[in-house]
Amino acid sequence: MKMFARIVVAGILAVAVVMDASAEEPRSSGTGFAITADGWLMTNAHVVDGCDRVEVKGRGVATDPRIDATNDLALIKVNADTPMVPLTFRRAPIRLGEDIVAIGYPLADLLADSVKITTGNVNALAGLRNDTRYIQISTPIQPGNSGGPVVDRDGFLLGITSATFSKQAADQIGITAQNVNFAIRGSVADLFMQSQNLASQSGDRQDGQSTLSTADLADKVTPSVHQVLCYGKPEVEASPQGRETVTSLPRSSVSTVLLDARGYDAIGFDYATLKDVTFQGCRAACESDGQCKAVTYNAKHRFCFLKNDVVVLIRNADAIVAYSASKAADVIMSDFTSYSGMDLPGGDYKRIRQTNYLECFVACVGDNACRAFAYVSKKKECWLKNALGRPRATKGVDLGVK
Repeated sequence: MKMFARIVVAGILAVAVVMDASAEEPRSSGTGFAITADGWLMTNAHVVDGCDRVEVKGRGVATDPRIDATNDLALIKVNADTPMVPLTFRRAPIRLGEDIVAIGYPLADLLADSVKITTGNVNALAGLRNDTRYIQISTPIQPGNSGGPVVDRDGFLLGITSATFSKQAADQIGITAQNVNFAIRGSVADLFMQSQNLASQSGDRQDGQSTLSTADLADKVTPSVHQVLCYGKPEVEASPQGRETVTSLPRSSVSTVLLDARGYDAIGFDYATLKDVTFQGCRAACESDGQCKAVTYNAKHRFCFLKNDVVVLIRNADAIVAYSASKAADVIMSDFTSYSGMDLPGGDYKRIRQTNYLECFVACVGDNACRAFAYVSKKKECWLKNALGRPRATKGVDLGVK
């Protein structure tokens, strides 16, 4: 089963189109969409990763990139002399089987370089290995669609096009896979925006409102969608099929003593905290301390948390973990994503008192009804949630989402 999972995960290909690069031409392209009127756009992290310069076609050079590598999301900013048209995030839950439309700039170097739309359905409410950050969609996805919006028939944002199941992976496991594509949920993107102090527009269909035709939907949504161009030296191993995204056990980048896991946090077992240090300094402190089995480094605040044990790693875009190689076989790489200072109001169905973050996490993992948990450190309270509300910045709350 583990081998099957590795093959499947290795078969997810990022779908940014790689172009014939020269000094005057972009090396690759993808899609982005406006999320604020003053020039902020969202796209996939792999669309802008490694670019010397990023441009939004017709809007100029993009600046201030903000990356959530864990969830393959990026925010970029352009000058908005003319206000942009932000998409509206849908509040209502995504429904299995509902009609959707994907918008983007696929194969822009081969086909017409104008925006294109494709229609389909929501095939599943989770991605590979039940990863609830994603939905599975049937809309055809091509290189260049990466970062484009997936909307409902009213034009509300449901997700962000991210990846497709490759033919190579299907061949390896002896199946035929057609239109097996994935989009990151809009709720995950909304959390990322909240973490960057950006507010999204949200709404729902009004009673009695008629469903838009595909043509009317295109007229409504396409002004918000833009082609994102990546300039820079071409990657040596780039291919027209995009870059491969592989999930595997992190390997040591500096030392044989500690293994690094970027974008993860090691839960619990803190015994010391160092402030205003670099990751290298944090790592060195652990290597020189006999009781240290792991560290979590918070890159945003330059905090280092030394730990005398490590059991579970949870995704966190602001964190880097280094943990003992002797623990590698026992460490669990969790599918949860953590957010500090965030909450999802509503959906609470169980409260656990006098507990800690690790016990809160374990309680959620062991309960099939649990989709998220909120831990209030000051009160030592854990709230299990069976529904995901609208994210909100909340001081003193640590959120974990399946």
